[in-house]
Amino acid sequence: MSDEPAQDPEQEDLPEAMARVLGDYERHLVSERDLTHHTVRAYLGDVIGILEHARRMGLDDVADLDLRTLRSWLAQQQSLGRSRTTVARRATAARVFTAWLARTGRAPTDVGASLGSPKAHRTLPSVLRADEASDLIAAAVAAADDGSPVGLRDVAMLELLYATGIRVGELVGLDVDDVDRERNVVRVLGKGRKERMVPFGRPAARSVDFWVRHGRPAMLAEGAGGALFVGARGRRIDQRVVRTLVHRRIAEVPGAPDIGPHGLRHSAATHLLEGGADLRSVQELLGHASLATTQRYTHVTTDRLRRAYQQAHPRA
Repeated sequence: MSDEPAQDPEQEDLPEAMARVLGDYERHLVSERDLTHHTVRAYLGDVIGILEHARRMGLDDVADLDLRTLRSWLAQQQSLGRSRTTVARRATAARVFTAWLARTGRAPTDVGASLGSPKAHRTLPSVLRADEASDLIAAAVAAADDGSPVGLRDVAMLELLYATGIRVGELVGLDVDDVDRERNVVRVLGKGRKERMVPFGRPAARSVDFWVRHGRPAMLAEGAGGALFVGARGRRIDQRVVRTLVHRRIAEVPGAPDIGPHGLRHSAATHLLEGGADLRSVQELLGHASLATTQRYTHVTTDRLRRAYQQAHPRA
């Protein structure tokens, strides 16, 4: 959500009316929007900041919130040295909150509809070249040469991450039944609990099959349920283990940038576009709600084309 943590929900006491609305809003985020705990906490932290700022400006009811108060709160964020990304995120949180207030009759109008925010500098992390991605998998395969269950698991995870471009949270949430080997697709539960089907190729299929048949049974412990990938204790693997694995194997690829699982996701998207995939298809595969998010990857491919031109063309 942000590069800086949300404010502490217990920071100050709010007027009773505001606290009651805050509780209703939390139930809305959890029950109606079905957001993750991390997202709910971030939204609530921002809204608490707005309400505390409003209280210090003499307001004690959410119906009295106005554009001036919201702009003053954002200006305070900037004066505290918050990054452009954080201020933009908090402006979005304010607009979502005021829209909910108006829609539920808690405020006469949506005062946040006119609230602007600074454009965040959205830079993509470094991505691997196709040959570097192959070397990454090769490094994992070499490490699994002893046939250990952990090695088989690591190869399968890296193959699946790069083949599908799924998020690390989506990977660790996979169950065995989510993998359809007849069609070579995996059922992924993404952000907002939205389900999508993502295809993968034969190398990933072979690695996952080998892990499920020969590695997973040796590591599985009671309580793992249907988890596709398990950790050292035999239960569903933790995201931190996957991140550590990616960084460790990347370090074995000469000249490759130090990326994590999200960098593999960006690499997969970039390579799809470079290979001729259309934006809409890549958007669907990655589970992006907006095409604009997917369009960021065209900047990477354009930069690569420009560098190739400058290196190869005699009149560059």
